[in-house]
Amino acid sequence: MSKQAIDELIELAAECRYDPHRWSLLAWDWGHGALAGKSGPREWQREINLAIRDHLSDPSTRFQPLQISIASGHGIGKSAQVGMLVNWALSTCDDAKVLITANTGNQLKTKTSPEVGKWNRLSITAPWFDVHTMSITSKDKEHAAEWRADFVTWSKDNVDAFAGLHNQGKRILLIFDEASGIHSRVWETAQGALTDEETEIIWIAFGNPLRNTGEFRECFRKQRDAWVHRQIDSRTVEGTNKALISKWEKTYGVDSDFFKTRVRGMFPAVSVKQLISTEYVDAARGRHLRTEQFNFAAVVLTCDPAWQGDDDLVIAKRQGLASWILRVIPKNDNDFEIATILAALEDEHDADAVFIDAGYGTGIYSAGKTQGRDWTLVWFSGKSSNPGCLNKRAEMWVAMRDWLRDGGSIPDDQELYDDLIGPETVPRSDGIIQLESKADMKDRGLPSPNRGDALALSFAFPVNKKHRGPRGNVADARRNYDPHSVLNRNHGKRR
Repeated sequence: MSKQAIDELIELAAECRYDPHRWSLLAWDWGHGALAGKSGPREWQREINLAIRDHLSDPSTRFQPLQISIASGHGIGKSAQVGMLVNWALSTCDDAKVLITANTGNQLKTKTSPEVGKWNRLSITAPWFDVHTMSITSKDKEHAAEWRADFVTWSKDNVDAFAGLHNQGKRILLIFDEASGIHSRVWETAQGALTDEETEIIWIAFGNPLRNTGEFRECFRKQRDAWVHRQIDSRTVEGTNKALISKWEKTYGVDSDFFKTRVRGMFPAVSVKQLISTEYVDAARGRHLRTEQFNFAAVVLTCDPAWQGDDDLVIAKRQGLASWILRVIPKNDNDFEIATILAALEDEHDADAVFIDAGYGTGIYSAGKTQGRDWTLVWFSGKSSNPGCLNKRAEMWVAMRDWLRDGGSIPDDQELYDDLIGPETVPRSDGIIQLESKADMKDRGLPSPNRGDALALSFAFPVNKKHRGPRGNVADARRNYDPHSVLNRNHGKRR
């Protein structure tokens, strides 16, 4: 390449610093060689490039992190877009830093890395960089340590690569491929690392929307205002296999979760292993009940004690189709104090039964017993009365799922909502329903579902309304209870 050609290329790269759209049109020999039959980026790819251009071209937004989430069906050209963006990021900003991770190491090594390397080799700036198996580095040896793209396999126990993602005054491009499977700890660490001032920061999360929970899902729900989000239907993208898509539509149906996630770029109503569908919980959260629809039913109070130091103790109430969260208390090891609170709520709500998680609740149960309370311990690992469930915990959650489906109502509580859709089932050859453990949920980056367990406890055993005689209600009897007088009477009988 002549000196004039090199100078012109450097000038073009400088002109495209804020314009990946223009770069994508000029940096590759469209229609020739490996790109024969291709006239340029696909329409959705152009839209993403234009969104980045508009963000960087505006001085008021240039140094604010740009976060883009893309949920799509198969075959839309995600890897090609990653390859073009990585080449643009490196070519148009000296000492740019690019970090790419994927759901699995195999995905990263066998699909993402080779595709990104291919697009770099086809680019007009291919002579500027060395392409390695797990990195692309500048050929300028003085800058190779800083001017680079790295393919990093994530680990929830080692997030140092993401914590150290800084490049003050330059450019950072962070790409999550198949983002739905990336652990929440990696998301959180990356979020905290993207704080450099006067720095171009672009974070893009790609993926098929296979899971209805997790950080990628929340890019389109709770965090939607923080992300530029796109859901791309494979049927609308040029170059996708329309014949195969048509076959899938006939086989599975356009509204099936398979077709939604693999073609339409939509999140499923329920993930493959998710026990309770988002559809059920959405309906329950917005459901209004008239008093006469539930006030005839027994009142059940529950207590789910905190599991670890960062968990909450939750006291809940259910009466027929209606439910409430009565108290949320940080982990408290004073069993007598909690028993006193629970007893007061039992009287206030005239409860017909009180169920306590036996795992960490035996002390609360014992303290209540000294106050004359007839409470019931529930062992989550105990035997299920439902032969289709492995244990009591699975039995209660399945009953709660059916209750939600059949008209149950829950309060407008985001943490309860997240708890209900969070637990997944463990695949078993015998088909019996087993829920993942709380420890497994924490490994997936999810908190212990204390609010969900509190509501599930209300389904531990059948409860009938207690008889209220002429001398008053059940709460009156409890308030008049004197354990010392009972002991004296019993002592007299023994004599």
